[in-house]
Amino acid sequence: QVQLVESGGASVQAGGSLRLSCVASGYSRYYMAWFRQAPGKEREGVAAISPGGGTTYYVDSVKGRFTISRDNAKNTLYLQMNSLKPEDSALYYCAACSLWVRTRWYQREEYRSWGQGTQVTVSS
Repeated sequence: QVQLVESGGASVQAGGSLRLSCVASGYSRYYMAWFRQAPGKEREGVAAISPGGGTTYYVDSVKGRFTISRDNAKNTLYLQMNSLKPEDSALYYCAACSLWVRTRWYQREEYRSWGQGTQVTVSS
């Protein structure tokens, strides 16, 4: 089972940018995703990417602002977040699975491996 470690979370002002990273040990050709969870809310799928990086998915609320990418040579997943809004504040998790149903990419049940999370706080 792959081990995932996120980094890059911080406190920023609205309109700012952050890049989250997730380093995977035991890396293989996993389907990977970023989820987020704000206090009192369900964990939400934010973006996902296929093993080769050619297919990506985004939740509507981040389309045009966030970009998911991966560098398989570095065993690293990224989430570039631009034009951040206070409603983007959450604990962001990296997740991985060996096989998914692509229409279910946003559902946490599809993923077997999870990181511990990195906090993103956006102030207005």
